[in-house]
Amino acid sequence: MSHFKIKGGIPLKGEITPSGNKNEALPALAACVLTDDVVILKRVPRIVDVLIQCEVLTNLGAKLVWLDEETIQVDCSSLNSYIPDKSLCSKARGTILLLGSLLSRFSKVKLPLPGGDIIGARRLDTHFEGITLLGANLKFSTIIDGDITELIGTDIFLDEPSVTGTENLLLLSVKAKGKTVIYNAACEPHVVGLCKMLNSMGAKISGLGSNRLEIEGVNSLHGTTHTIGVDFMEVGSFICLGAIGSNNITIKNVNLDDFKFILKTFSKIGINVEYQNNSFIIDGSANPLKIKTDISGQVATIYSQPWPAFPSDLMSVAIVAATQAQGTLIFFEKMYESRMFFTDKLIAMGATIILCDPHRVVVNGPCKLKGGYISSPDIRAGMALLIAALVAKEETEIADIYQIERGYYQIDKKLRALGADITKI
Repeated sequence: MSHFKIKGGIPLKGEITPSGNKNEALPALAACVLTDDVVILKRVPRIVDVLIQCEVLTNLGAKLVWLDEETIQVDCSSLNSYIPDKSLCSKARGTILLLGSLLSRFSKVKLPLPGGDIIGARRLDTHFEGITLLGANLKFSTIIDGDITELIGTDIFLDEPSVTGTENLLLLSVKAKGKTVIYNAACEPHVVGLCKMLNSMGAKISGLGSNRLEIEGVNSLHGTTHTIGVDFMEVGSFICLGAIGSNNITIKNVNLDDFKFILKTFSKIGINVEYQNNSFIIDGSANPLKIKTDISGQVATIYSQPWPAFPSDLMSVAIVAATQAQGTLIFFEKMYESRMFFTDKLIAMGATIILCDPHRVVVNGPCKLKGGYISSPDIRAGMALLIAALVAKEETEIADIYQIERGYYQIDKKLRALGADITKI
């Protein structure tokens, strides 16, 4: 297994251009199953999870060609199977998105259970209930065995705004007879991106960006060229990195509208971001970070909640930023009961953190972090530990970096461009 070796404490400076959002690329690849025409996807991050999704489609008979480093051409006209490879599906959670698209294309599916990060229970109930309402019969064991006689649009009320649940229902309902309305739908930027792609293929989806999506079914979809949106999790990670130490980082090609609540939440840690020419400028050397108290002067809390509130995937990097800020802050992770368990590694590096329960931690800073040998438990925690290693004065070695590389494309190359001393061994 590869490792990262980092010599921390070096001020980072320069510009980075964020990669495409893997959480949009994965459903976009699944959407290609819905047409026999060629689809071209641009700004696709060539990370492990995306490559696994590509391999799954290839094994099903699709023809995929990389036209350049970030552009892929997908031809599903020769797709000949509705049974994805079990070993591949076990490596990535994104394969669950093939449930809706394969059911739509073949009227049947045998999908092995997906893998993915171990950050807590990740329910599939939302997928199953909605898909069943559209007319499917599903059996659940070691595989998801499904068939459907006729796709008929209906009203679907989600018991949680599941991103992948919403995407699966979109992929299935676009070719259903009549109208489908999804209530309490997820409305993250990557869900909007999928809706835009499907509409460009001939679908009729309205309500983009809201929690109520209305889909008028169509008979068929055609090819398209679609550009994947910027990965706002990568942007958020680099905002936190730029705000600590003496770092000064400019992040290009960002849409301010996607970050307004994120920036509001980061301001509780004392992070200030300047927006110019579609770029974020973060100067950590300008002023030391200082945590804000709430209006009564008490310790403030950062919560994770469904979009447009602060996303769970940015909790880990925000916690690292808080270790470098003056003051005390509570982090309340409402979505996943194992998200906070990486904090023991930060404590070993010198952070002052109290793990109150599986959902809450108290962070007191600033702390002088020290290097050591640590491992990456999941994508977001891995990136948080990498940021901590870049702050620590001594050398740090991070194992299991495949976890980080599942979500961050060429992260070591981007960091070296900013002046970081990071080696992949």
